[in-house]
Amino acid sequence: MCGGSLGRSRTGIVKGQHPEFFGLDVQRMRPGARVAVALAVLVPVALSGLVLALTPVWWVFTTYFWVAFPAFGVLGSGLAGLSEARPARVSEDEQETELLEVLRERGEVSAAGVAAETSMTVAEAERRLGELSEGGHLEVRVRGGGIFYALWEAGGTVEAEYLEPVSTKRLGA
Repeated sequence: MCGGSLGRSRTGIVKGQHPEFFGLDVQRMRPGARVAVALAVLVPVALSGLVLALTPVWWVFTTYFWVAFPAFGVLGSGLAGLSEARPARVSEDEQETELLEVLRERGEVSAAGVAAETSMTVAEAERRLGELSEGGHLEVRVRGGGIFYALWEAGGTVEAEYLEPVSTKRLGA
């Protein structure tokens, strides 16, 4: 099938779409929703299987047990997604290191920019940037109605002298 997946539509099978599970687009569901949908199918199937196993019409169960197979797949993908979906909590020191790395790489950032590139939320990034700027560690720039933060630049002659390589300095002059 040339590497593409097949899916159903009202008119038939359409190439390039993901298959649906009882009319639900499972690929777009969150892991918890996948588990809930799978259990909503598996629990009634299992209970009816137990009840029908005790009756002379046990064979009826075989006519609709096929629904359990895709439900097991959805349950497995949901459970796997639950373990991956939990974000690892980053320590305060690691958050500050992430923030400073973004500042060093980009030069100037907003709180939303920091949140987009680190594990912090916008509120956390805004709080941390505010603390660093109040402590005099960051320069605050306002441009176009936005607040941006940057590391202080070395602009004086004394700082520039210390930043020159040692081999270019004149010794004894």
